[in-house]
Amino acid sequence: MHTFSRKLLTEWRKLEQPFADKTFVVAVSGGADSVGLLLALHELRKLKKLNLRFVAAHFNHDLRGDESDADAEFVKSLTVKLDFELALGKKKVASAGNLEQNARNARYDFLSETAENVHADGILTAHTLNDQAETFLHNLMRGSGLQGLGGMKPVTIPDSRFQIPDSGEQSGIRLVRPLLNWAMREDTENYCHLRGVEFRRDSMNEDLKFNRVRIRKILLPMLQDFNPKIIETLAQTATLLREENEFLDAEMRKINEKPQSTEETKNKGQRTKDEQESLPLKDLRDLFPSMRKRILRDWLKRRRGDLRSLDAKHFAAIENLIFSRKSGKTVELPNGEILLKNDGHLTFMKREG
Repeated sequence: MHTFSRKLLTEWRKLEQPFADKTFVVAVSGGADSVGLLLALHELRKLKKLNLRFVAAHFNHDLRGDESDADAEFVKSLTVKLDFELALGKKKVASAGNLEQNARNARYDFLSETAENVHADGILTAHTLNDQAETFLHNLMRGSGLQGLGGMKPVTIPDSRFQIPDSGEQSGIRLVRPLLNWAMREDTENYCHLRGVEFRRDSMNEDLKFNRVRIRKILLPMLQDFNPKIIETLAQTATLLREENEFLDAEMRKINEKPQSTEETKNKGQRTKDEQESLPLKDLRDLFPSMRKRILRDWLKRRRGDLRSLDAKHFAAIENLIFSRKSGKTVELPNGEILLKNDGHLTFMKREG
């Protein structure tokens, strides 16, 4: 067994993934990382280390014309050679707005639908330490907090991208990144060469108009002059921050689940339908600022659906509102939204019209 496959098997065990009688969809773009993952799964399956059904899934974003079609043909040929089932998808991705995000959304919609169709227990993607380091820097430059700087998780609890088609219900499908904690891009490339497979190269990965490409091609090489192991260092930092974030999330849940008095419960029932419209300020003032902001972010996300367009100035204004002695004061948020302080509570409202 090759070292690459052995490390994958070890990580598979650490992530507590099943070894038999389950189905996984494997996202395969045709690049070194995803091809390396597929080849290693083939080796482990051949050695009877993993008695699982793997369905390769390739999504053609149709962004590079003949090159995109050639990627699909390459993946098709490879899966036939390795005896993997294959699901192919193709859709022209909208170029308006954030092209990278649009492409990602379309790809994950396809993966989720494929997983549902084959009754999969999980979706495997080939994100590596390099991807984690790039994600950390990307989020750092955006001014992200702990959640963003924590980067990607090896196993992700289903989110809004993983829903049962046409139902809106959570599918329960796990997103698993079995290379994330240990594999470098050079590891996947070397393994492909060892197995005699010439992977595909995406020309968009050379286009410096994309932030992630500039991080990969310009910023990371500069940082490597200061620290040759900068990729491993940044990935490890992301892991440490993610662990801190998970601890604070657990503490936040304890606060939110704190028993309420009969009167508080009665008032809460009057103020809510599905979610709490108003946030009591009594206990917020005594919290550490980081925990107070975390609770505010969670509450606002549930009220708004997301935290887009909210920045540091909005949270600073909310902080001032919380400690203001006057009732009836408000903070203006984007999209005509308002926070009103009244009777010891913050209330979220939208302007009519």
